[in-house]
Amino acid sequence: MAESLIFSFAESLIGKIASRAVEEASLAVGVHSELQQMKATMALIRGVLLDAQQKNPLSSALTEWLRQVKHVFSDAEDIVDDFQCEALRKHVVNTYGSCSRKVRRFFSTSSPLVYRLRMAHRIQDINTMLAKLGDQRSMFGLQIIDQDTHVVHVRETTHSYVNPSNVTGREHDKNEIVKLLVQDGHHQSLSVIPIVGMGGLGKTTLAKLVFNDTNIDACFPLKMWVCVSNDFELRNVLIKILSSAINPTRENFNNFETEQLQNRLRNTIQGQKFLLVLDDVWNEDGARWDELKEIIDVGVEGCKILVTTRSHLTATMMCTKSSNSYLLERLSEEDSFSLFVKTAFKEGKEKSFPQLLEIGKEIVNKCGGIPLAVKTLASSLFSVVDKTKWESMRDDKIWNLPQKERDILPALEISYNQLPSHLKPCFVCFSLFSEGSEFFSFYVTKLWEALGFLPPPNENETMDDVAIQFLHELWSRSFLTDFTELSHGYSFKLHDLVHDLAMYAAKGEFQTIYPRSSIISPNARHLAFSENNLLDQAVIPTGLRTIIFPDEASNEVFMNTLVSRCKYLRFLELSNSKLESLPPSLGKLKHLRYLCLFGNKKLKGLPSSVCNLQNLETLNLNGCTELQELPKGMRKLISLRRLHITTKQLHFPDKEIANLTSLETLTFNSCDNLESLFEGIQLSTLKNLSLHHCGNLKSLSFHVITNLENLVIESCCELELSMDFGNQIPDLRLKSLGLKSLQQLVSLPQWLQGSVNTLHSLVIADCNNLKELPEWLSSMICLKLLVIEYCPYLQSLPDNLTNLENLVINNCPELCRRYQPGVGQDCHKISHIKQVFVGELEE
Repeated sequence: MAESLIFSFAESLIGKIASRAVEEASLAVGVHSELQQMKATMALIRGVLLDAQQKNPLSSALTEWLRQVKHVFSDAEDIVDDFQCEALRKHVVNTYGSCSRKVRRFFSTSSPLVYRLRMAHRIQDINTMLAKLGDQRSMFGLQIIDQDTHVVHVRETTHSYVNPSNVTGREHDKNEIVKLLVQDGHHQSLSVIPIVGMGGLGKTTLAKLVFNDTNIDACFPLKMWVCVSNDFELRNVLIKILSSAINPTRENFNNFETEQLQNRLRNTIQGQKFLLVLDDVWNEDGARWDELKEIIDVGVEGCKILVTTRSHLTATMMCTKSSNSYLLERLSEEDSFSLFVKTAFKEGKEKSFPQLLEIGKEIVNKCGGIPLAVKTLASSLFSVVDKTKWESMRDDKIWNLPQKERDILPALEISYNQLPSHLKPCFVCFSLFSEGSEFFSFYVTKLWEALGFLPPPNENETMDDVAIQFLHELWSRSFLTDFTELSHGYSFKLHDLVHDLAMYAAKGEFQTIYPRSSIISPNARHLAFSENNLLDQAVIPTGLRTIIFPDEASNEVFMNTLVSRCKYLRFLELSNSKLESLPPSLGKLKHLRYLCLFGNKKLKGLPSSVCNLQNLETLNLNGCTELQELPKGMRKLISLRRLHITTKQLHFPDKEIANLTSLETLTFNSCDNLESLFEGIQLSTLKNLSLHHCGNLKSLSFHVITNLENLVIESCCELELSMDFGNQIPDLRLKSLGLKSLQQLVSLPQWLQGSVNTLHSLVIADCNNLKELPEWLSSMICLKLLVIEYCPYLQSLPDNLTNLENLVINNCPELCRRYQPGVGQDCHKISHIKQVFVGELEE
């Protein structure tokens, strides 16, 4: 399945070749025509990649051809990226002078003529290989497909029959949906109720239970069942509905025109209260749905449509005003085990095999409440009494087990194949992290950005906006669970089987090294190590783009080897290591976009060569508690967008940082020796500022505050919170503000009123001396989220918080008492808020 990543890679690479920076650099070096030839051949090959990916199964020859294409394209990307690096290097030289002789040598070990010859030779080699691959594409009978239409292998057509005795754990869900269907339609002629959930949850089975319920029979004289799947073409859907409505049908509707079909259908259902089940809907085109709904809605009150879909977007689009989606949950552990026993054993025989039952419980755990996964594994063990085979089933990955067409792997693979090409590489990135991990958007999106998986943002958009949109798309398609909005970003998880799907799709290219699988694929481009002792055994491929070290890594030899071999590295995660120093050659990783040294508590300094990383976008030094100072020359990091700092230095290099014209996010953590920040400078691009545990920080220049969108101040108890604004109300752009562990905070600072038209999130925590919230808080027209925790002296909330949608009050005794839902004296004042959490009263 890793072959499915090639099309999006090709699209991105061709876009990079067409960029202005690469165009100018190739002209300057004298290889412009050769680069254009490369682009043209790539475009020819790209044209057939989608058709190649859709061949099922792939022949070994086609698989090898695709592997070679990806390898050559990866080499080409390195060349293109080299041009971008050269353009940035020249910009630094032009801005800050010719640099020292030492730095010039560091940037380029050869003369411009040698560089030109070397690049020309590399491009010629790429073009030769591309020409060969281009000629070979005709061997496989591939068709040109320019647009990614997300064609999937449609599953078999479903039917409406089910034996209720074969279904476990869905009685409550059935009753809830039946209740929704038979209840009064509030004078509506048509209501739509979608059942939403990931593949294998049993949405179709549940719809069958509902469809055959006696209450439904009594309520709806006409019932129709249609399996829509990936075909939402109006004519075809009308034929399916008609065929179900006229039973038994003797007519061949395939010869009807669309006009005849819609007339016949409306005449058939006219005056009848009906239930229509649309099973397995993938369509996300609102116009197509509106066209069908207009034909179906014949004005009879109480008609209902029950939809099953994996897409939250589809569900939202199809819902009517009076209806909501029904989110299907996983089976309980008890119900899952009951289903397993029913499927794995002949009736009553399970009692004879107590040892197998114990192993069965562990097998059920790996299924995570997904009924189809339970049935897939249990059916493979039916009548098998060999304990070793049960243990093998327990210990093996589900993808390594034999799969039939209706088993869990094909069910989830359909969801993956349905993903648009730009989301597939983003999804497989999750394979680099362990099962059960909690993900945070700010980390995942930086990985995507560093690897070039995100397209350039549109006007008035940022890369973060694009990344968040991608996350929403993955959530909409049921790949992400527990998707929760935080004050600044999102947290989410992946079901274990979805995580396994990511690993299955990423085979060969993305790899996590475990003790039992320490052999690294020669085609690996992205590596994560699960344990520190595996570093000694690793033979590192030279083409790596990503490496994620395990915690407490201390292998300096491996680090030196990595830097010398992996010159095309884009993403380097080295959190919580025990390294005391980093090699000076780190600065040769000129393609590096992301460098994380979080929690490196023994690291006392960074090599000055780090400042030569002109492509670096994120530098994370949080938790480097022994770091004496930032390296000199930070101004040369012209692509840096995010800087997270822990340092012992007394004076922050304000003027160096002021030259970082791309800087958007700045975090200070445990910088105890700093007393002031940003004196006499402006950071016009800075949007996010966080100050944590800077115990001696006293002043912060107001010039920075006026441009910020997100501000967090935590445990900075010496900081003057008025920011020298006095009673002045500046024009601010703050969208979120967090004030935490600030003993000097008695009331909210007046300058916050400057964000009356922008603030949407306010978090106040552990402010023991805060006694009141100002009434002007109610004038914040965009305020949606208010969190107040551990503020014991706070007595009340401002009245008229009319726009608030989410309120959290916790460990605030008086507030909890007054606003306790249903019993508090002021609970009526927050009754309009959609989501309210008020902590329990202490006894």
